[in-house]
Order: sequence, then C-alpha cells, then structure tokens
Amino acid sequence: MLYQFFQTMTDLATPMRLMAEAGLRTRPMFGSLAHAPLANSAYAALDMIANTRLTADRPDYRIASALCGNAEVPVREELIAATPFGDLLGFAKPAQGVEQPKVLLVAPISGHFATLLRNTVEVLLRDHDVYITDWKNARDVPLSAGSFGFDDYVDHVVHFLEEIGPPVHMVAVCQPCVPALAAVALMSEDANPACPRSLTLMGGPVDVRINPTAVNDLATGNSFEWFEDNLIHSVPLRYEGRGRRVYPGFLQLSAFMSMNSGRHFEQHRALYQHLADGEEEQARSIRDFYDEYFAVLDLTAEFYLETIDRVFQRALLAKGELDHRGRRIDCGHIRRTALLTVEGERDDICAVGQTAAAHDLCSGLRPHLKRHYLQAGVGHYGVFSGRRWESQIYPQVRAHILAAS
Repeated sequence: MLYQFFQTMTDLATPMRLMAEAGLRTRPMFGSLAHAPLANSAYAALDMIANTRLTADRPDYRIASALCGNAEVPVREELIAATPFGDLLGFAKPAQGVEQPKVLLVAPISGHFATLLRNTVEVLLRDHDVYITDWKNARDVPLSAGSFGFDDYVDHVVHFLEEIGPPVHMVAVCQPCVPALAAVALMSEDANPACPRSLTLMGGPVDVRINPTAVNDLATGNSFEWFEDNLIHSVPLRYEGRGRRVYPGFLQLSAFMSMNSGRHFEQHRALYQHLADGEEEQARSIRDFYDEYFAVLDLTAEFYLETIDRVFQRALLAKGELDHRGRRIDCGHIRRTALLTVEGERDDICAVGQTAAAHDLCSGLRPHLKRHYLQAGVGHYGVFSGRRWESQIYPQVRAHILAAS
C-alpha cells in the first residue's frame, strides 16, 4: 500500500509541476522585466517546483569522450552481456597503441543506478578499458524473470568477469565489496582463468562489527522480521514488475537524506539562491548532482533482505560462515589476486576498518600482494567521486592495477 500511496502522491503533484513548467516558458515574453529581482525570485521558485523531483528512470552516463594521455578520445557504450536484472556495459575507445588493462567496476544495488559512478568511470577511462555492472530497476523486471538474491549477485559478478575474459581486474564500490570478495574466493578455489589479477575494495562493509555507524546500528537494532514487514512492498500494477516484492528506492533515498538532512536542505536553499541571482553555472552544478541522486532504483526483496541478514546483521563473511548455494566461502583460497582496500577518514556509512578487514580474511595472500589506503578528509562519496578521488585515490588504484598486470 505504501508504494501505491507514494505513486498516487507523485501523480497528484504532476499538474503542479506542469503549471510551473508553463510558467517558466513565459519568461521571454516579459523581456527585461523578467529579470527584475522579484521576477528572478518567482522564476527560481517555479524552477524548483518544476525540476526537483524523484524519478525511477536510469540517467545517461553522458561520457562522450575521455582524456587518454594528452589526447581527448571518443567513447561509446557497448552492451557486452545482458540478464533480466543487469547489463554488462563496456566503454569502448579507439586503440591507444599500448593495450590498457581491462577493469570491471562493480556498482552497488543500494537505491541508485550505476550511473552514480559516472565520475569513477570517467577517471578510470584515462588508463583502462572499463566495464560496469549496470543494474536494472527491479520494478521493471517481470515476475516471470524469477528472483534475484545475494547468490545471484555473486553469480553475475563471476559471469561478467568471464564475459570480459582474462586478464581482468575488478574494482568494487561500497555494498558489493562483500559479494565481489566472495566471487573472487570461489573463482580462486576453482582456478577459474577469468579470476581477476587484482581486486580493489572501496568503502565496503566487509566487517560491520568494526566501528559501527548509524547504518549498522539501524540494521542490528531491528529484527529481520521488522525489515520484511515494514520496508518490503509490492510494485504497483502499472509497471512491468507488477506484484514483485521490492525495497523501494524512494525509501532508501529517504534514509540517506535523513542522515544528512541539514546539508541537503542547505544545498537546496543554495540552489534556489543561485537561480534567483542568475548564477547558472553554480545552479547547474547542484542540479546535476540531485538529478542523479534523485534517480532511484528498487531492490528485489530477496536481495535486500539477504544483504541485511548476511552482511549487516550476522557479518557472515567476516566470521568465515558465508555460504554460496550451500558452498562455504573461504577467502584463504585467494592467493594470486592482489588486494587493495580504500577507506575514507570521514565515511559515516562504511567506517574506517570495515573494508580493511578483508586483509585478515585473505590469509593466503603474501604481504606484497596486500595494500591499504586511507584517504584523509573524505566521506563515503568522496572515496569514489570528486576532487580527492581524482587527484589522490585514483593514482593508488592505477598503480595497484598496473603492478598486478
């Protein structure tokens, strides 16, 4: 019922947004009067009403080119493999003379589309042949496609690595650090030739018992049944996934927003002021971020609940008790895949120490194949996006991949 109620409220707000859009189109009719201080304030308010909204459609990556060496080269998206729940996308570039390492970027399924990692992809493209797990919105996947749980996520990672083919490297961001590490353990044990030569884990919940955050407290402060009873809802009839049980993306976004509500309020106040002052460039910067941030994706109920249970409540991988389709995951089998863990000093989602715990689990790796990097002054998103990712963290990732190539 909650999902349907949310959809109804969204529908009821549509006429108001259409009226605001119509109001914006009248601005040229008033000439210079349209840029008087009072008019600027009115049109800024109309802009906020018309353009600040949630959407469940995947944004474009908008990566048309990449800087490789001293040259800007064209980039095009290629569909490499597809399943009902996710695509493997490649970002193709002209040959650079020297073959660049192939990298699979494993995106989280945590309420946002993989396009949230746009800046991660852009930077990696400078020196690598980049692929990404482009997950689909569960509300658009028909029930006939079956279920998608934690084990299916691991299977997708293995399948996509095999599709790319060796030699390949893998970078996992946030929540998929656990299934990515599990996939490498399985592939190592099986001597799978597509097992990655290096694995980079960035801000992920490998062991949530270390320095618990508000996110961890929420997961452990409520029973498994509470999550199932209160956060799982059915997709409304209008969508392809009608009847599928999901954790709605708008609920996840609400949780993220509440963690930093003051900052988000201040950013929207600043957006309004930039619009009212005619500062288009500053307004566009904020708008672009929230257009991406407000594009939400539903998670299948089974994947969300199994992640809550296995990763956040019982920390099974950290205890050596995680199974994949009845088979015990043993990270001690990882002996050839070089490991880099990256954490942010101010990360309030995956605290310092939670990702680095992977080093203790990978007991079969020699010391020279293990590295940890702690970035000062960044929070969760700063680990994989923004100025410090580009100037300080990425050189560590690039050097790690190059050393393992």
